[in-house]
Amino acid sequence: MKFLPLLLANLRRKKVRTILTIGSFAVALFLFGLLAAVSAGFRQGIDIAGADRLIVIGRTGVIQPLPVPYMERIRRLAGVKDVAHAIWFGGVYQDPKNFFSQFVVEPEQWRGMYPEFELPDDQWEAWKADRQGIVIGTKLAQRFGWKIGDHVPLKAPGYLGGGAWDFNVRGIYRGTRPQDDQGQMWIQYKYFYEKAPSYWQGIVGWYIVRVQDPGEALRVATAIDHEFANSASETRTQTESAFAASFMKQMGNIEFLIMAIGSVVFFTLLLVTGNTMAIAVRERTGELAVLKAVGYSDRFVLGFVLAESILIAAVGGAIGLWLARGMAEQDITGGILPMYLSGQALATGAAVALGTGLLAGLLPAVTAMRLSVVDALRRI
Repeated sequence: MKFLPLLLANLRRKKVRTILTIGSFAVALFLFGLLAAVSAGFRQGIDIAGADRLIVIGRTGVIQPLPVPYMERIRRLAGVKDVAHAIWFGGVYQDPKNFFSQFVVEPEQWRGMYPEFELPDDQWEAWKADRQGIVIGTKLAQRFGWKIGDHVPLKAPGYLGGGAWDFNVRGIYRGTRPQDDQGQMWIQYKYFYEKAPSYWQGIVGWYIVRVQDPGEALRVATAIDHEFANSASETRTQTESAFAASFMKQMGNIEFLIMAIGSVVFFTLLLVTGNTMAIAVRERTGELAVLKAVGYSDRFVLGFVLAESILIAAVGGAIGLWLARGMAEQDITGGILPMYLSGQALATGAAVALGTGLLAGLLPAVTAMRLSVVDALRRI
């Protein structure tokens, strides 16, 4: 710490270059953080999928509804612990750009199926008692400024007959894990069947199945599909992670383009930044030789140069990652892609920044360390 003033004095000598170098690191690590958050958003469903949950959809796709009687037939199969059903609502709040997930569910089924979503008991009871009641996630509440007791109108899509549907906020859930999706809306299934067109009676969108033993998930999935084989509504059952992965593949090219372009820009910034730092160190080789002349060891010179390089990298990297984390917490995708910057990504970014700072200063530092005092002073 006693040499910190000397380090800072060197950095203040050419303030513009120091600021630009730190800024380059900040931009590079900001981009790194955004790429990590985007990647996490694309893979969120896979990473948090329950190992003991299966998704049952129509064989031709999720748009094919399934009969309500399937629920009890699934429940009777060996290895099945619980079953729930859901329907995609797809309503519009004020503007079509205000996209967010809306599921029509049965409260008790949903609570048992997704224990990672926490909701106080009094709010559960209030939701169950109000057919027009809804439960929303904390991020959705923050996004629109909703609170318990608020009235929320939604315009129903064409396949539900259009028109206005009125809801009352009865609960706000939160996820027990940072990456849990807290941007959903849960709608009472009783109200849905009362107001939806008659052709929606007796059908649901898909089933969620909880198995007793995660190791038996594939066997149970096969049994479910076999149960409804050759029926009018055949099924395709997948583990929750496999279902999320198949959904993600629909946007795979977008993710690849974002990651490829961002990665090229990121590494270009790092190379330019590293080169700038190396030049700055080489310019002071003669000054470092003076330190050696007055008695400082070769190891001190090596450590001094590396410390300066790593300090710049650390400051710039910290600024960039801090900005990236703040950006990831904002709803910049309008609810389409829930971005999340994990602690592991932050640690990786910090390691990349420090590693780049170390590599950028290593060659000039070694060169300065090995130079004889006489040869180095000739460069002054």
